[in-house]
Amino acid sequence: MSFDEQQTPATADLTPVSRRAELFPDATDDQWNDWRWQMRNSVRDGARLAQLLKLTDDERAGVAETAKIFRLGISPYYLSLIDPAHPFCPVRMQAVPVKAEARKRAGELRDPLGEDPRRPVEAIVHKYPDRVLFLALDTCSVYCRHCTRRRITNGGEAELNKTELEKGLEYVRTHPQVRDVLLSGGDPFLLSEERLEQILAPLRAIPHVEMIRIGTRIPVCLPMRVTESLAKLLRKYAPLFVVTHFNHPKEITVEAKRACELLVDHGVPVENQAVLMRRLNSDARIITELSHACLKMRVRPYYLHQMDVAEGLEHLRTPIEAGVKIIEQMRGWTTGLAVPHLAVDLPGGGGKVTLQPDYVLERKPNETILRNYRGQPYAYPEPEETDCSCPYDDVWRAQRR
Repeated sequence: MSFDEQQTPATADLTPVSRRAELFPDATDDQWNDWRWQMRNSVRDGARLAQLLKLTDDERAGVAETAKIFRLGISPYYLSLIDPAHPFCPVRMQAVPVKAEARKRAGELRDPLGEDPRRPVEAIVHKYPDRVLFLALDTCSVYCRHCTRRRITNGGEAELNKTELEKGLEYVRTHPQVRDVLLSGGDPFLLSEERLEQILAPLRAIPHVEMIRIGTRIPVCLPMRVTESLAKLLRKYAPLFVVTHFNHPKEITVEAKRACELLVDHGVPVENQAVLMRRLNSDARIITELSHACLKMRVRPYYLHQMDVAEGLEHLRTPIEAGVKIIEQMRGWTTGLAVPHLAVDLPGGGGKVTLQPDYVLERKPNETILRNYRGQPYAYPEPEETDCSCPYDDVWRAQRR
């Protein structure tokens, strides 16, 4: 059976089942839909988690052994999506620690992306020539077990107070090569709208900042935080893009869809960056369903990330070839819009590179032989003229001065 014949029909009902009524029977609709109530009632310790979810032996050991390594925190909303009967529920695997997470393996790094040597001030990581990462805070609505920045989101690593945030703004002001600012952390959407605007307004006032992006998992883990007032605030500072982080179709609920569509309806583009995780979404059918579900709510599948080599995460990592194979199985069988870029963020700070299947079978002086998505060979005739310079470029640039 070919891959396209195995795919779930587009009409299939993938709506996740919520256990809200069972787990939080006393929560009123107003409370449940209040993101601040969700944060106040977040599950932050193993004892409370064990009351709400029957933990496996592996999970009990994971909770105990990771307690001093990384925070535990699960919003009631996200907890309600966990399948209590299956340890490989994708929501469960992202929220509940297991014993393997407490073990550091060879090659794993505390700072896997080499960010710390490139932090000129506490709130800024400047790794690429024209863009910076702006760390806004160190807290999250859910502490994902695959977190690559756990040294920061564990708390105590960075003092991201008002003084440090102002130093971050001043750094951007004094570096005119910076045209793109990615606001992240932690999750910037956990800031009040007033505090968020205290960052967005001065960034937008900097002439050389052309675009702002916000990395957030709020539409996935705490979608009630996306309110009309938040969407209007973000629209004020366009061009502003929201980059979110759905990893499995199970996470795309009615509430998540409403949050994403509210942003898009207010002129805030939303893109998705998924992380490839072993036994969670390491299958082309799952990634395809995820991409289709994202596109249906007008969220563009952007990246499929190879798992970073953060400490304690080898049990979730896949071989690089697994990601390449997933892209190959998607290409041609679904629209190109649904096929994300497979990205590897090179350990130690080398930056992102993208990988794809090799479709070139043979290169000849007058033609290149390529295979299509079905493996069939096709010849592309090469032009006789190979000069690719652009003669008008200097004229056009001179006219713009």
